[in-house]
Amino acid sequence: MSGDIYLDNAATTYPKPESVYRAMDRFAREVGGNPGRSGHHRALESGREVLRAREALARLLRVTDPSRIVFTKNATEALNLVIRGRLRDGGHAVITSLEHNSVWRPLEALAGHGDVTYTVLQCGADGSLDLADLREAITPETRLVACTHASNVSGALLPVAEIAEVAAERGVPLLLDAAQTAGRVEIHPEEMGIAYLAFTGHKELFGPQGTGGLYVAPGWDVEPLTYGGTGSRSESSLQPDFLPDRYESGTLNAHGLAGLRAGVEYVLETGVGEIRRHEGELTGILLEGLYSIPGTLVYGPREWEKRVGIVSFNLGEYSSSELASILDQDYGICVRSGLHCSPLAHRTLGTLRRGVVRASLSHLNTPQDVVALLHALREISRRKP
Repeated sequence: MSGDIYLDNAATTYPKPESVYRAMDRFAREVGGNPGRSGHHRALESGREVLRAREALARLLRVTDPSRIVFTKNATEALNLVIRGRLRDGGHAVITSLEHNSVWRPLEALAGHGDVTYTVLQCGADGSLDLADLREAITPETRLVACTHASNVSGALLPVAEIAEVAAERGVPLLLDAAQTAGRVEIHPEEMGIAYLAFTGHKELFGPQGTGGLYVAPGWDVEPLTYGGTGSRSESSLQPDFLPDRYESGTLNAHGLAGLRAGVEYVLETGVGEIRRHEGELTGILLEGLYSIPGTLVYGPREWEKRVGIVSFNLGEYSSSELASILDQDYGICVRSGLHCSPLAHRTLGTLRRGVVRASLSHLNTPQDVVALLHALREISRRKP
């Protein structure tokens, strides 16, 4: 639908900055080579494009060594790499009750073999977490603490700095799921003591789908998830032991990484602080408006400072899917309904059976987009479901 209002940025951002489209078009038309696989000029330029993306991310995350940022197809693959790598021989993990299925399901699969156990720490709906519970949950068998930076359901920010501090005290690495925060919240894993930081390219980094990656701190390398050709040490039957090659088997999505590089550069040029300020302003308008509509239930922190630009709600007796469908078909407003691949979070919020409608903002949304959503919801609230 042309002229629609897109508020499903937590699933994937749309639109992208124009520079992202141009970078991908240039790569497809003018570069086209396979990075690291040949010595001709097209392959070399393809390799340089991948390096530029890696270096841009290192600048964004303030990572000293760009080679410690490895590319995956999404945050899910990055999370699986760490979870399966750290717990391949068994052990115990600690997670929170706001985790995405990309953390929960790999642990459930490993636990099904009987070698891995895990503890789920109960969070508040506002993302609060009792650090005493975390200290108690960590045992001598604990090999990993994993937590989301911000809930993809409620938008609530978790106390990551404090969690990282507790994990460091116990000598346990922290895996941070930054799928909803990379590009919109300042994250500096080296300064914060985060061993692993998983990110996706297609959300607030404004890259295309099929891009993502993982920062791996020195001393915390794990076994690769996949093995194969890396374009390096091809004479050996063994996987290279150096980064990023150790984790980048097979042809990279260089076309997508060209777009990701442009998206990250957009974030760097705009400034994470400015992106946070703009999204905070929009989130504040949305929250204030939702609380003024009779029959509306809003989930997560009331203050925008304690969340990212994700706001979930329900209205009257409408099911979440019915309300989202009305917004789409009658008003041209794109939101998401249901469980958002995060049943743990819905249990925390008490919405597992009903689900929620999620409106998620990006830096490219405007106050007019939010006002249009609120206008639509006020009209719908006057109907009978």
